[in-house]
Amino acid sequence: MAVVWESLWITGGSRTGKTTRLVEQFCLWSQMYVGALNAPYSAPFQPKHPLQGLRPLVLAANGTNKRHLVDRITQASPGQYPFSATTIMGFFQAEVLLFWPLLIEALDLRAQFPQRLRPELEQELASQLWSPEIDSGKLTDFGRGRDRIVRTTLDLLQLAGLSGTPVEDLPSILERHQAFDAIGETTYTCMTEMLLRWQNWCQQRGLLTYGIIADLYWRHLLKHPTYQRHLLHQHRVILADDVDEYPAIARHLFEFLLENQVMGVFTYNPQGAVRLGLGADPKYLAQLQDRCQIEQLSPVEGLAETLGAEVLSWLNQDYGNFPDLSHSQQSVLAIETTSRAELLRRTATTIIEAVKNDQVQPQDIAIIAPGLDAIARYTIREILTHEGIALEEIQPQQPLITSSIVRSLLTLLALVYPGLGRLVDRDAIAEMLTIISSHIPESKHSSTSDPDSPAANFPIHNAIDPVRAGLLADHCFALDWQNPKLLPINAFPRWDRLGYRAANTYKYICEWLSLQQQKYHQNLLPSPVALLDRAIQEFFIPRVTGSPALIIDMNRPILKAFAQIDLLRELMETAIHFWDIYTRDKPQPSPLETVEITGQFIELLRRGVVTANPYPVGEMAVKAPAVTLATIFQYRVNHQSHSWHFWLDAGSPLWFQEGASSLWGAPVFLQDIQQQRQPWTSEDMMAANQQRLQRIVWDLLSRVSDRLYLCHSELSVNGQEQLGPLLPLVSSVPTR
Repeated sequence: MAVVWESLWITGGSRTGKTTRLVEQFCLWSQMYVGALNAPYSAPFQPKHPLQGLRPLVLAANGTNKRHLVDRITQASPGQYPFSATTIMGFFQAEVLLFWPLLIEALDLRAQFPQRLRPELEQELASQLWSPEIDSGKLTDFGRGRDRIVRTTLDLLQLAGLSGTPVEDLPSILERHQAFDAIGETTYTCMTEMLLRWQNWCQQRGLLTYGIIADLYWRHLLKHPTYQRHLLHQHRVILADDVDEYPAIARHLFEFLLENQVMGVFTYNPQGAVRLGLGADPKYLAQLQDRCQIEQLSPVEGLAETLGAEVLSWLNQDYGNFPDLSHSQQSVLAIETTSRAELLRRTATTIIEAVKNDQVQPQDIAIIAPGLDAIARYTIREILTHEGIALEEIQPQQPLITSSIVRSLLTLLALVYPGLGRLVDRDAIAEMLTIISSHIPESKHSSTSDPDSPAANFPIHNAIDPVRAGLLADHCFALDWQNPKLLPINAFPRWDRLGYRAANTYKYICEWLSLQQQKYHQNLLPSPVALLDRAIQEFFIPRVTGSPALIIDMNRPILKAFAQIDLLRELMETAIHFWDIYTRDKPQPSPLETVEITGQFIELLRRGVVTANPYPVGEMAVKAPAVTLATIFQYRVNHQSHSWHFWLDAGSPLWFQEGASSLWGAPVFLQDIQQQRQPWTSEDMMAANQQRLQRIVWDLLSRVSDRLYLCHSELSVNGQEQLGPLLPLVSSVPTR
């Protein structure tokens, strides 16, 4: 008798145990499979060996959730049952890379190994390819700057690929976008032609973006008979967590597997849809439940259970009527001020008092806002850390160029490679001298990776403060577009006033630069990547007992040291990727080409399009208890939950706006909108924003268990009065 198990659809709100139930089902099915090895398979492609196909495919919405899911499965079944885990986009990418030969044959592409483009380089190359259209003014009615036009056009390719929409159909699809921008049909046609040319240009060079990967997968690979046979042989069980965050083409994959008797477990959050507007299509994925046994999970205790229904009812009916939350007692409180600066101080002070009075621990507190500016981040961090309370931001995504360390390393590149003088000035030199001298270790470098390094000859001290650095930049920096350089210290007539330590440190930096310039002219400097690595090794990683070792300076907070490491890792990953792509067709570029590539790399980073999000390598140390700071989107997408919430800027209109959590034109790519064949109107947009607000409020209430502070200032950061949709809610609760 064949062994048949029905697929399972697990649905419930946040923190109802969906992932726990998925892990339990994984263990149960694995045990049942092992116990039924002798039973014949009912699948059309029967494995040659009974163990073949046992390896389940585990999918998650993003990398963070995938790592947590893998940890939970591993703890529940320590090494007993092998499985493959990836994100849904990681799965599409891996399959396209693995079966690239099939795509080469089907699309008549050049035989070469494919390589994925990072978003910042994708935008750079697309901008160069589309220069004729952009410079000619064909997209003037789009009403945005060059970088924004390029990014929005590339986002359309990604939305089309994730929704299963042919690129050729974009003009007709975008005509329904009149609710957002009044754009002529010729502009839509031009953008479509640009995308088709970009798509062909990338495919012929083996370059892949998320949009191209999605298009190749649903349009060509998933329909290929050879790939289909492999898919059914490889995966007999699939477990997908948080499918409400998956794109529409994921349903194509799941339906194919389920139709061929592959077992599936899917978890779905009706109040989730965090990535709606970024390519996810939760309603379309929800139709998969018709093929599964449905299991509804009960809600957990929290503010959503006690207050959620009443708040949601108010949001659904009339903003003019104030909700009555008097029964909430001390579970919901308001912090109201006139200025936002005072609000930030009051919020931080409330946290400090609660922690010192042992009402709550720092790790049980979250500060959540619809948007976080640099002022808010800095103010809250400074106030909390001054009182010994750590603050941890969830994926702050600050541009690399905001780091003085990164700027200093780029200045070194411009000083070593000739012809880059236009990219360095007096202020950059002063900053470089200050930053490098502050990171050079106090101890003598008894041994280095480079025996010719001047660091082995004398002790180095932290010596060049901003004042001395400014004097040196004024008197010892020779600005030259072809060969900018640092002059000997005696070019400053009063160099003796700098002090012994500052003079020695400056000489050391000059000698190191001179050594690298010599190696460049002797063709002993392989690439700018190698120079960056040498600079990091020399200036930012001390040497101990003759070998490189990563030393954490205990004089500064350990979390700050780890943040610095992340910056350096991301810089190196970006540099390696940039160099690999630009030298893909010319592995040995000429000196002139090397200088040109280096200059483009520096300019790319200075535009601020690269953020510090290196590939994760796991926890490097036990983190100190810290208050969490995040935007609404970051908090929800990482499935965080805390005992106390502080909703910053609760009266802001940003709660009702899509902002950065939605791409331009995203609604018209949803399958239910396309099937209706109706124009997307301003009323539709208002209704979508209203539903989004309801999901956000309910979801956040589900993620806080004990106390909620609604933090509101009458004036925003730019001085405007805040009259957001949650303002009546703020006014209906007691004020702290």
